[in-house]
Amino acid sequence: SAATAAYPALRGDPAQPLTPHLLGVEQSNTNVRFDRQLLMKLFRRLEPGINPDLEIGTFLTERAHFAHVPPVAGALLYHPGAGVEPATLAIVQGFVPNRGDAWRYALDALAEYLARADGPLDLPEGSLLDLAAGPIPAAAGERIGPFLDSARLLGQRTAELHLALASDPDDQAFAPEPFTGADRRHLHEEMSALTGRIMDLLRANVAGLPEAALPEARAVLAQEQAILQQFDALLAGEISALRIRIHGDYHLGQVLVAGDDFMIIDFEGEPARPLAARRQKRAALQDVAGMLRSFHYAAYAAYFDTVDRVADDAALLENWARYWHRWVSAAYLQSYLEVARGAAILPASEAELAALLDAFLLEKAVYELGYELNNRPHWVRIPLQGIQQTARAAQ
Repeated sequence: SAATAAYPALRGDPAQPLTPHLLGVEQSNTNVRFDRQLLMKLFRRLEPGINPDLEIGTFLTERAHFAHVPPVAGALLYHPGAGVEPATLAIVQGFVPNRGDAWRYALDALAEYLARADGPLDLPEGSLLDLAAGPIPAAAGERIGPFLDSARLLGQRTAELHLALASDPDDQAFAPEPFTGADRRHLHEEMSALTGRIMDLLRANVAGLPEAALPEARAVLAQEQAILQQFDALLAGEISALRIRIHGDYHLGQVLVAGDDFMIIDFEGEPARPLAARRQKRAALQDVAGMLRSFHYAAYAAYFDTVDRVADDAALLENWARYWHRWVSAAYLQSYLEVARGAAILPASEAELAALLDAFLLEKAVYELGYELNNRPHWVRIPLQGIQQTARAAQ
């Protein structure tokens, strides 16, 4: 076991016993709360080497002093023997009182918002970057309500997180690094290979999709080469943005609503990926794209739920869901760019920023398409739309 300097304050009086409570939430790890003092997360997938959740959490707690993540109190490590790196069995963090995650918060806000749908809304034109470049209309704030300000705050916290992760040029594990030609080729190969696999999966399953999804599925299949060509922008020139450690699996479910603010959690990355891949430095915009896709998912999850429960006009409700997604995403992105503007984690030009963000949005939507084809075919329209919208915006 190993404790951080934060442990004594987080633990409290050592003479006071702490009662464990197993958290019955559906997660990829086992979580045990010790009263309202500590939370222990036990990892189910073990590999030699430090888990990114421990590595990043400790850095943010002890080095960057970033206040919007649970502070790390310590860890349990397994030492198999000489010559083998210890594996991280568990991480212990300060317990964060919260009102649930931002996914549930968004769905609750959307349920109230869609209940007010009383006529079609004019959907904004252009890419999300186009919308983020201008003022958010007052009418959008009036219709969407407090969640628009929450999206702005989350954009700010995301940028602050990335700046904190890029703050130590002397720590080899966290020092920002340039994108080399090999890095760009590797990223391009990853995106292209993923797209090829998922398009093959879509072709094999298209006949069994819900009828409402068929036009979008066929349109996406027809765009396969255009999507692959969009990834070619990664090879067309240098990527000026520096690579940093990022969250790696960033979405609304990885954010807790703590009072009137947010706490960002779960830095282990996608557990199915090898540990070495999860520890690689990547573009900060990959996290941004993940959150933008999460807003799209929230809007449609709420839309599907509302249509299933009430006999209202489905087209009207979808129009309102798309309006919410567009302006909430624009507010988040606008705030992120305002805080991170000028930092080396962002591309130097607007054209490069657009190309890189679109590539990550497309990659994420393609990944989601594979997930939905295998698990929730009735939700397949969400990533299909994401692919189409991003491909159109990049043209």
